[in-house]
Amino acid sequence: METPGLIVHGEAAPFSTALRSLVNNPLYSDVRFVVGQERQEVFAHRCLLACRCNFFQRLLGSEPGPGVPSPVVLSTVPAEAFLAVLEFLYTNSAKLHRHSVLEVLTAAVEYGLEELRELCLQFVMKVLDVELVCEALQVGVAGQACRWSPCGGPGYMAPPVSTRPPSFCSQIAVSFSLGPLQERCVAFIEAHSQETLRTRGFLELSAPALLLLLRSDKLCVDEAELVLAARSWARVGAAVLERPAAEVAAPVVRELRLALLAPAELSALEEQNRREPLIPVEQIVEAWKCHALRRGDVARGAPCRRRRGTLPREHHRFLDLPFK
Repeated sequence: METPGLIVHGEAAPFSTALRSLVNNPLYSDVRFVVGQERQEVFAHRCLLACRCNFFQRLLGSEPGPGVPSPVVLSTVPAEAFLAVLEFLYTNSAKLHRHSVLEVLTAAVEYGLEELRELCLQFVMKVLDVELVCEALQVGVAGQACRWSPCGGPGYMAPPVSTRPPSFCSQIAVSFSLGPLQERCVAFIEAHSQETLRTRGFLELSAPALLLLLRSDKLCVDEAELVLAARSWARVGAAVLERPAAEVAAPVVRELRLALLAPAELSALEEQNRREPLIPVEQIVEAWKCHALRRGDVARGAPCRRRRGTLPREHHRFLDLPFK
């Protein structure tokens, strides 16, 4: 009776090196991509992409016709991120960089590469800092997972890598478990609130991402600083979107807890708001009502609850909604 065969393994390193040499190599290439806004030409091998990734199997499913096939245009994925994806598909490894890892992560989500997604998440967790955290939060917020632009800006909703509608991006964000990234980013910002508010990334947050932060009780920053930061954020959005600052800020300003401000601060805010409208007048009226009635429960919602970084003021003693 013949004995069963035995699978033997050669050295993995030479095999990986050989396959890596084929990344973006025109030798034996049978498919070309034109990627990124710079329209960089990238060479690949149809059978390898198709057997490694269902996305490319569907994309490249039809047989190429006679003659030189037309390139596949992927204009919204940056060339560097796409090459990292190809490296992973060819070798099951990839070299990640801090400046581009979020773009690779977004591509991994879009292309259904769960292992690469997990590797990118682990890398982001290791290198997260105040300069990176807001952009990482953008990726972690559902509906922003397919964001490519490094300057999303307030209210920005980027198109997905492919031509799928934005609702599909939300489904991908959930199914590929980007929730932990969002939670880690929020926790980091809560602990480093003042430093984060001074970054360019904060000014470029989308409205849903900023809303998530303003709902937190654990921000280590005083409300007066948050009001100033929200105004700066809205000014940037107004310039980028060519819309009034008050319109840009409308989705988020309701989360500012104006009743925490002292009367003198509230008066100064009211005067500035007349010159540069940002906050609805009725929201300021609600804050004055808390002061007049010396009660925190008269305002709509919970605008009197103190945050971790709220500085004490004399009137806080009658606001009966303490920090949790």
